[in-house]
Order: sequence, then structure tokens, then C-alpha cells
Amino acid sequence: MRKILLLGIIPMLLFALVIPNTKAQNVPDPEIYKALEWRLVGPFRGGRADGVTGVPGSDHSYYFASTGGGVWKTVDSGRTWKSVSDGFFGGSIGAVAVSQSDTAVVYAGGGEKTVRGNVSFGYGVWRSADAGKTWERAGLDKSRFVSRLRIHPEDPNTVYAAVLGDIFKPDQTRGVYKTTDGGKNWKQVLFADDQSGAVDLILDPNDPNVLYATTWELKRTPYSLESGGAGSKMYKSTDGGENWEDLTEKEGFPEGLLGIMGITVSPVNSDRLYAIIENENGGVFTSKDGGETWEKTNDDRSLRQRAWYYTRIYADTQDEETVYVLNVSYHKSTDGGKKFKGANAPHGDHHDLWIDPENNQRMIIADDGGAQISEDGGNNWSSMMNQPTAQFYRVTTDNSFPYRIYGAQQDNSTMRIRHRVAGGGGISEDDWEPTAGGESGWIAPDPTDNDIVYGGSYGGYLTRVDHRNDITRSVNVWPNNPMGHGAEDMKYRFQWNFPIFFSPHNPKMLYTTSNRFHRSTNEGQSWEVFSPDLTRNDQSKLGPSGGPITKDNTSVEYYATIFTAAESPVKAGVIWAGSDDGLVHVTTDNGTIWQNVTPAEMPEWLQINSIEASPFDPAEAYFAATGYKSGNYEPYLYKTKDYGKTWTKITSGIDPEHFTRVVRADPEKRGMLYAGTETGMYYSKDDGASWHSLQMNLPIVPITDLTIKENNLIAATQGRSFWIIDDLTVLHQAEPGFEEKALHLFKPQDSYRIDGVRRKSLTQGSNRPGGVLVYYFMKEEPKEELKVEFLDNEDRILRTFSTAGYNGDTLKVKPGSNEFNWNLRVEDAEGFDGLIMWAANLRGPKVVPGTYKVRMTLDGETQVQDFKVLADPRYPSTQADLEEQFEFLMNVNRKLTETHQTIKLIRQYRTELDSLDKKTKAIERVQAEMKSIEETLYQTKNRSGQDPLNFPIRLNNKLAHLNSVAGNGDFKPTDQAEEVRTELTELIAVQLAKFKELEQEEISKLLNIEELKTKLDMKK
Repeated sequence: MRKILLLGIIPMLLFALVIPNTKAQNVPDPEIYKALEWRLVGPFRGGRADGVTGVPGSDHSYYFASTGGGVWKTVDSGRTWKSVSDGFFGGSIGAVAVSQSDTAVVYAGGGEKTVRGNVSFGYGVWRSADAGKTWERAGLDKSRFVSRLRIHPEDPNTVYAAVLGDIFKPDQTRGVYKTTDGGKNWKQVLFADDQSGAVDLILDPNDPNVLYATTWELKRTPYSLESGGAGSKMYKSTDGGENWEDLTEKEGFPEGLLGIMGITVSPVNSDRLYAIIENENGGVFTSKDGGETWEKTNDDRSLRQRAWYYTRIYADTQDEETVYVLNVSYHKSTDGGKKFKGANAPHGDHHDLWIDPENNQRMIIADDGGAQISEDGGNNWSSMMNQPTAQFYRVTTDNSFPYRIYGAQQDNSTMRIRHRVAGGGGISEDDWEPTAGGESGWIAPDPTDNDIVYGGSYGGYLTRVDHRNDITRSVNVWPNNPMGHGAEDMKYRFQWNFPIFFSPHNPKMLYTTSNRFHRSTNEGQSWEVFSPDLTRNDQSKLGPSGGPITKDNTSVEYYATIFTAAESPVKAGVIWAGSDDGLVHVTTDNGTIWQNVTPAEMPEWLQINSIEASPFDPAEAYFAATGYKSGNYEPYLYKTKDYGKTWTKITSGIDPEHFTRVVRADPEKRGMLYAGTETGMYYSKDDGASWHSLQMNLPIVPITDLTIKENNLIAATQGRSFWIIDDLTVLHQAEPGFEEKALHLFKPQDSYRIDGVRRKSLTQGSNRPGGVLVYYFMKEEPKEELKVEFLDNEDRILRTFSTAGYNGDTLKVKPGSNEFNWNLRVEDAEGFDGLIMWAANLRGPKVVPGTYKVRMTLDGETQVQDFKVLADPRYPSTQADLEEQFEFLMNVNRKLTETHQTIKLIRQYRTELDSLDKKTKAIERVQAEMKSIEETLYQTKNRSGQDPLNFPIRLNNKLAHLNSVAGNGDFKPTDQAEEVRTELTELIAVQLAKFKELEQEEISKLLNIEELKTKLDMKK
């Protein structure tokens, strides 16, 4: 039996709340580092979508409402998607609608109807008058969850909204609302009670004054989800929403407790209604008289399972007898709802459907994999692999190179994805793969072997994956399947998102948590329990979830669990634990004694969402907590410097409704913290005393987790996949006052010798460019010149770039923050106009690992910073090998430059000789000799890229081929490559010598060669 000291019971002695410093922090102006941006890594694999619509009259345009990720639009039938809400709003969107009378008018309502355990609210209603290009607020700012928007077919300013309201607490904003002025003013036209919001809403397509709505009594807490109650009703209005009739008392309507309900009207026959009803005797119901009487036509549970998550029904737009019901599969009936046939879009778990009013073969569906489009009635669907809307719970990295990012995608698999690639494209499907665990878990790569990965998921599921051998082993702590049971039945309570991580001191030590702490040193073969129950263990909160009609026990609502944990990276055996029911514990002796160090003034039932053990001091720690599932949206961040004896609340500067999910400490710069909230990113440079936005170009999306690797900040988001800041050192260096300097050059981050190209794409993640990224701030445009030079450690200039132009390349800059990318390559060999070669290049070699400098000169004033170029650790090559490769390639390029300069001179001389009036035998002899030399050096018959397959390549192409061969990878040139280089160089030298002799002996007597040389653009 482990000892436990319940320090929390004597808070007056052991807790001292330190009032945060509210004085504004002296932080740098964001303009000085504006060029630093978040980069979307991906994956482009769709996450949950909650609402869809097509555009009437436009066969290829559609919108979808994503959960966490804003509003998306396609204009090419789903081949590509683009966010249209970025820059205006974001977060979860529950509904999106396009005006039938003016298709440029679009409305979006925040907050998803699919109220999962990771549900996110939205930010009211937004309106676009230009098909999504720009948006403006359209009211209902505190509605939280808008489940339907319906627009009057003849008036784009008359809109109805079904509002669930705040699902976490009683709320008067629930019900149906109406606006007649495009969202400037709204009137609540239907209200059931403060526990029941409007969930479905439809206008009769033939008479917009006739509306049907359903209300839903819904209660979500941190430990339960209840669907159904007295407030669940179905209503009808025949006067545009002014008055409503309760249809639940009509003949044939199911008796007893009602839950969620879906309702639809056939556009072919306004009297024909279909409904899907959660009830003990529920199912599909139809009415043939506008709701006066009802008949149950189908009670198949596959249409009504997990009712709270689905329960949507849609009448076909051309056939009165055809109706669709959405659930895990989508189901279609062609006989008025009696029999259904199931099918799936690319993902499954379907949530919304739009059918073109004029063409029932054209439709768009929303599911747990985003949105997909069909143009043949559902036989074929567009891809879900082009939407970067994945929801991730946690993020970690491995030690591979380039390192991979790991996370569990809700409604999909876990994943590991490269944070950068060496190729010329973006980060694609080829750069990621599924890994251990399931949709909800933490992931822990083995720190000594990147191909061994541990991952979890709901039900206490824990697997070990060996990627090298493609084998998986289950290593659950307690493999007793809990599905369908409440938490009270569990020997160990494992949350949906339970921690799994390795000790930073012992790479064999794997930790995981239930309501107790577990560890294994034999890869999960056995587990040691080394803590007591570290939760409140309140039995009243451990019962089954769901009901009162349909239970739903997946462990999402399992409560009284250890939700987050960490071991100090500074001192072994110092371990922190935070529970989802509001307790913080620490052990300083590897688990012998656990101390309850919960801050006394913190609200009692907060979820401790993340704990960060300080990278500098074992007594220091930080945690982020949240109470949003209790209707408390305040941010809660705390820090301790004395093992939790006292705590400081550190939230000054964070918006009062940006509830906090994660806090991380920068391992390189003490006092630098990063916090991810529901609505934005923040950073602090004074250990949390004050916080400032780090949103930059990051979309408004819940940030669920953060990690730091190699001075990169990586964010897991709940709806926009993974994002990364590539260079935190810029933020480390940024100080107030830089904006007043004419120029400030930041010290570049040490950079690997690896290639890469950054391109914008609608289907792939953005890559980090190869080479070194140089950031600088320039107050004004250069008066004369801004010159950027890269030098070696002996101050020899390797590359030069200038706003005045250099070697035909002009540096483009702007006032403010700038980024410049040097690819680490020295000058290319010189070419000439029309040069065509096969499998060859003139590219300058990359510099070898070492210390280099960047020198920036603005109008005569110079600043210098040094940086290191690091070897690519994937290669076995030594420094000497790389130096030999560099010199080899430089020798090749020097000779190529000399060769091509000769060809340029030959052509210049030929032009001049051809222009002479008198053609002598001497001129003809010179022309013939030059032609022979040129054709020996270069294949002059080449006119197109494939011509070398027809006309044999010459010496320059053969030599330049060595640039491709020996420059491929980071290796010492082969012996045979050196032999070929020597042989080719000697053959070229013979021709160059012939030319020089001809030039001096004969051409100089015919032409002014010095004057002609000055006209040519040749490298010196």
C-alpha cells in the first residue's frame, strides 16, 4: 500500500495564491517578427463535418461546416477545398446555408450539433454577401451551438436559426430565432425551456411560412451525456414562426419520453412529412397530412443507434417516396420509409445531407471524414483526402530525422507524419502512416527505436506497434473490455484520452494512467501499480452515461481518472498527475509518497488538461485546466516553484472566454511559455505574468496540445490538423524597440544540410524550405541598396543577393518583417541562353557543415550574425567526405563555367565575323575551327528538351552529369567519378587550349576581343 499525504485538506497552511502582475509586459511589437508564420503540416485527411450545402444553379460549388475548422468551399466538385472563414472567424460550425434567391449570400452558424466529448462551441452567426470572400457578424453571438440555418427562398435577409444554446448549463438563449434584416436583429420565436434547444428546422419548400422544428432536451457534463426529456418536442408554424403548434400529441406520435428528433418535408408534396424519433418505441415516422397524424414505418436500430450523434432525415427533392436517414451508414428508402438500404460515403458516421432541388443525383454529405460530393445519386463520392480538418487530441514527436509528428485523429486512426521532407513537393500521403493506438489516445514512440510505438484509445486499449516488422501487440494494463458499462464497474478507470509516455531518464520506463499510475519496464508484458487512486472518486459521477432513453458508454465520459501526467526532465522520480475531477498530485520519491497539491482557490471540479514539468527546475511545474463542460469558459493556468506547496494563477492577458487546454515551457529560453486555448494561441516571456497573442496566421481553431522540438513549436488542433512554427529563436530574440531601428538582423537558427521546397497547395501540407531561414526587420525601404552576403568562417563571400541586382537576380524586400531563405548552395556554374543538357545540372554545391555568417548591409550600415550548418545525420559521411564532395563539385563547376564562357565567346565572335562585309579565307578558317571546337564541347543541334536522345551529348553535358551524380546525396565522390572527371576535364582542356590559341593568334587580328568580352555576362 502506497502512502498518500492529503495536503489539499489543509490549504490555509500550504496554499498561497499569488496575485498575477497585471501590468502590461514590455514585449516586442509583433510587426518585427511578422514574417515568422505557422506552417500547415497536415495531414490532408478530413475530420468531422456537421453541415453541408450546395449552391443552387451551380453544379460545382459547395460548402461544408467543419467541427473546429471553420467553413470550407469547393468550386470544382470537391477536387479541392479552401477555407473561406479564415481571417474572419473559425471554430466549430454547425450550419451553413446559401440563399436560393441570391446565391452570393451565405450564412454560417457556430457550434456543432454532434455533441461528442470533445465538442466545441462556435461564435454566433456570420453572413457573406460575396459567396464567402468576406464575412460580417450577423448576430446571436452567445448562441454557442447553432444546429440549423434556413433562408427564406425569396428573401436572403429573412433567416431562421435553430439554436441549441449552451449545452453545458441551463440557458435562456435556446430555441428558434428569426431575422428579417440579414442578422442585424433576431427575435426568439420558439422557446421550450432552458434545458432544451432547437436541433432541427425546415421550411416547407412550397410555402416558406410553414416551418417545422424539433427541440431537444440535452445535458452534457464532464461525466455524462443525457439525451431526452420533457423539453424534447416537435412543432409546426404556419405563419412564419409567429405561432407554433405542438405535434407530439398528435395521433400516431410515439408516447413516452422523447429525445432528439429529425424532421423533413417532401418538396413534391407539402403534406408528406418524415421524422426520425428517439424514443423507446422510436424509429422512422411519416405523416401524409402535414403532421396531423403519424405512422411508424421502420424501427430498425441501425437507423437510430447512438441517436444523439445522428438522427437526421431528408426527403428526396424529386420523389415523394424516397427518403434518406443518416447514421453510421446512410440509409435510403424508395417506398416511403418502410424499407431502407444502407451505404457509406468514403468515411461513414454521417451527419448532414444536401440534395439539389433541381437534380436529385447531385448531393453533398457530411460525415466524420469531412464532406464528399456525389453527382450520381451516391454511387460515387469525391475524396476525403483533400481536407486538412483533422481533429487531434495530443501531439508528440520521435527522434528520427527529419522527426515525425504523432497524434490520434478523432474518428480515424493514429498517425505519424514527417514535419518536413527533402523533396520538391509538399507533405503528402506518402509522408505519413497509421501507427499505434486508436482515434482518441496518447502516443509514445520508443526513445531508443523510432519504429517501436505505443498508443492508446478508449476502453483502456494500448498497443505496441513494430513498424519495422509490421506487427502489433496488445499490452493493455487490464484487458477487461468495459464497453457499455459505466465507470463504476471498472477495476481501473481509463479515460478516453488516458496518458502514455516514457520517462525522460529511463528509456525502458513506460508510464500510463487510469485512476492510478502504472509503469512497465518490459514493453508492457507486466505493469506495476505505484500510486493510490489520485482522483476524488466521487461515486455519484461514475455511473453509466447516456439515457434516459439511449445509453452511450464509450469511456468518453469515464470520470475520476488521471487525465494528464509528466515526469520532471530535470530529476528522476519527480512525477506530476492531474485528474479530470480537479486534483493535482506530485511524488518526489518515484511514487512512494504522493502529495495532494491542488490549488485551494481553484474551482473544485476543473479538468486538469495538461501538466508541464519545468525543463529547468524539478520544483517547478505548470498546468492548464478547464471547466467548459460545466459552462465555465474562463482560462486557468497555474505555476509552482516549490513542488506545489504554493501556486500562482497566470492568466493575465488571456481573453476571459479563451479557456485553456495546454501550457508548455520553452526548453531553451527560461521564462518563455506557450499556451493553447479554445480560441487562440498565446505566449509569455515573463514566466506567465502576462500573455500575448501568438495567433499570427494560425486559423481560429481549438489548440488541444503543444510540443517543442529543435526550436520548433508544434500545435495539435481540433479541426485543422498539425501546424508548426519553424524557428522559435526569432521569438527568443525579439525585444521591444527593434521596430525603431533602421535594420535588425536576427541570428539565424542552426540549419541542417537538407533540401526542401515550400509551395502553397490545396491538397498537401506545406514543407519547410531547405537551407537556412534568415529573419530581419527593416523600418523603411532601402534608400540605395540592401545587400545580403553569406560568408564562410574566413570571411570569404559565398553568395550575394542585392536589391540593386546581382548576377541577374534582384532581391525583393518590403518595409517591416522579412524572411530570406538561402538554400546553402554557392553560385551555380555559368550557362548560356538555350543551353539544353540531359541528366545534368549547373547547380552550385551545398556548403559543408561548419560555422558561417550572414552579412546584411542597408545603405552602407552593416550587421553580421553567425550560424551553423549541421550535417544531415542520416548520412554516414564524415566532414572530410563532405569537404571532398564540395571540392569535387566546385572543380566540375569551375570547368563548366570556363567551358560555357568559351562557347559564349565563340558565338559572339561568330556574330561579329558574320557581320563583316569582306569574307576572307582567314575568316572562313577561323569560323570552321570555332565551329569544330563548339561542337566538340556542346551538342549544337539541341533545340528541345528531348533532343539529346537524338543527338549525342558532348563534353559539357558529360561533365555536368557528374554534378548530378556526385551531388546526389551527401557522399564522398566515388573513385570512378574522379577518374571520369579527370578524363573529361583533360578532353575539355584540349579544346579550350585550341580556342585560346586561335583567339590570340588569329581572332585578335580580326576583332577587338577585349571590347567584345566586356559585353558578355560572364562570371569572373
